[in-house]
Amino acid sequence: MAFTILLLVGATVSYFLFNIVSGLRANIAAAKQSGFPYYIVPISPWNQIGQLTNAVWVPLFKLLPRKCWQDIEPILNPNWQYRDNHKIFAAIGDTFMIISPGRIICYTENAEAIHQITSKREAFSKPTEVYAILGQYGQNVLTLEGASWRMHRKITSASFNEKNAAMVFTESINQTQGLINMWLGADGLGNKTFKSTERDTASLTLKIIANIGFGLKILWPGQKFPPGTDPRLAKYGTQDPPKGFSMSFGDALAQTLDYLILLLITPKWILRIIPSKKANKAVEAESNLVRYFNEFLREKIEDVQKESNTEGLDIMGSLVRSSYGNKVTNGSATKGSSKKESQTAHLSDSDIIGNAFINIVAGHETTANILHFALIELATNPGSQRRLQRDVDNIVGDKDPNEWDYESSISSLQGSMVGAAINETLRLVPPVVDIPKRVSPAQDQLITIDGVQHLLPRNSVIGMAVVASQRSPRYWPTKPSKVSDAETDVDDFVPERWLHTEATKNETTAVEDADTEDFGGYAGSDTSAQLYRPERGAFIPFSDGARACLGRRIAIVELVSVLAVIFQNYSIELAVDEWASDDKVAGMSEDEKAGLYKTAQKKSRETVKEATSLLTLKLHGDRHVPLRLVRRGDERFVNWIE
Repeated sequence: MAFTILLLVGATVSYFLFNIVSGLRANIAAAKQSGFPYYIVPISPWNQIGQLTNAVWVPLFKLLPRKCWQDIEPILNPNWQYRDNHKIFAAIGDTFMIISPGRIICYTENAEAIHQITSKREAFSKPTEVYAILGQYGQNVLTLEGASWRMHRKITSASFNEKNAAMVFTESINQTQGLINMWLGADGLGNKTFKSTERDTASLTLKIIANIGFGLKILWPGQKFPPGTDPRLAKYGTQDPPKGFSMSFGDALAQTLDYLILLLITPKWILRIIPSKKANKAVEAESNLVRYFNEFLREKIEDVQKESNTEGLDIMGSLVRSSYGNKVTNGSATKGSSKKESQTAHLSDSDIIGNAFINIVAGHETTANILHFALIELATNPGSQRRLQRDVDNIVGDKDPNEWDYESSISSLQGSMVGAAINETLRLVPPVVDIPKRVSPAQDQLITIDGVQHLLPRNSVIGMAVVASQRSPRYWPTKPSKVSDAETDVDDFVPERWLHTEATKNETTAVEDADTEDFGGYAGSDTSAQLYRPERGAFIPFSDGARACLGRRIAIVELVSVLAVIFQNYSIELAVDEWASDDKVAGMSEDEKAGLYKTAQKKSRETVKEATSLLTLKLHGDRHVPLRLVRRGDERFVNWIE
């Protein structure tokens, strides 16, 4: 009996080892055919078990001769894409492969390759399993592929148009004024240190996305709805939870997003039984939010059935109207509707909630992070901030933001230093540092780089290293760095580089068999025609092609309008409390102030380098850069320091 068991164990181990060896040999053979350099690792960087046990297997792997791992040592650790970005590609090639027994990964920063990959959706599809956890509240445009994705894309894209972008412009202006009032404090003077910039920008974008997603208006502390306000706005927009809820909608949404990773990766039954305040708060927030979603869905279905149209941008309402209209109720044809009408493609209730949720995550988290980093960078780079303010002065002057006209303002702002600052922030700290794709399992796929064809093995995974491509000197106007000993300033925040309007030397060529179908949504460029345009594929903070972010136009409009409102009358400075009190600063000479601010600039740049990527790239834990909002003319530093 013991011998039989031993024999079975031996056979199992032998079979397991055979699969490992044969899989590795097959993957190496496929990688050789590509013509790209390849490197062998015991566990794929995309393997979840490998990621969780990284601290165990990496030291063991590094016991092998140094030549086995020295070239790819950075890749063995998490967050390498942001931390090492272009440097790793400069060392081993702009496209290379990582081979393990179970998977082939092709990493590339090459813009020509990225453009081809994003231009052919069916040949290079999205690996939907990577996004599966984001389908917990309902399937959505991010978690699907194929015909289902096409239907979701067509329906959800209807809300993302210029008319609604203009509404976002107006709402962003209104909400930014609320943020400024909060920063100024009760005395309205400002010049107070706040360490909560990230949370404050998140609160701002949450209030904007509540309007975009649900047609709601969430108030800032101290604000009140005027008499005669729609009862729904008063019900959901205040800090007081309505009957049946333990949190306001704003708090439920904010806290669900705060605990989102925990909620997505941990089974709910575990969260409910573990004695943890954090877990309890996460469950409570999510429970409230799901009930709010269902309440909104019910109310919006009633609106559609009553033929009541709400004013303004309301993504969830638009999804309900597209899926229900006056013909369909819960998937069944209503009386008087034709069979053809009842069979029109529509989203289920869970699909509507899933798409509303994912639009909130994408529209809230990413925009808040970009705005947060933009404010830090402009405070760290006073010369760029002053140039931005001059452009704002030239475009809108001292005109009240509530009187700004979208059509006459947005193009000028986007083509100025305001747009350049947003683009430069997106270039250096994009929301997603690495965009995954998969080669079609049906057949190998050819791509061409610098005139040479390369064969990508079927079913292999591609990591488009966005942040590396966006930091490659090959694609960007550069000068010697002024803040380090680097040969170029490609790693520095220099929005002025976007004012170089000459065409890129590398002309983008047409991609054979590229997608030609119109999937809906914004089809324009992510950069203004008045600014520098790099080679196609070198700047894709919102991805590109058919799977590009649906809300990217709205995000840019929101960011540009927020910066314009802030810098029309105010400046942002780095707080220096860590090194000197206000009284001490007041008694300093100009040279002493310059030295003090240089210390704050150095720490700010070091802190931004510590950003890490979970769902999106941001500062996690207690990492922060303290800032101050000051009225223009009352600056202590940024009005003269370089």
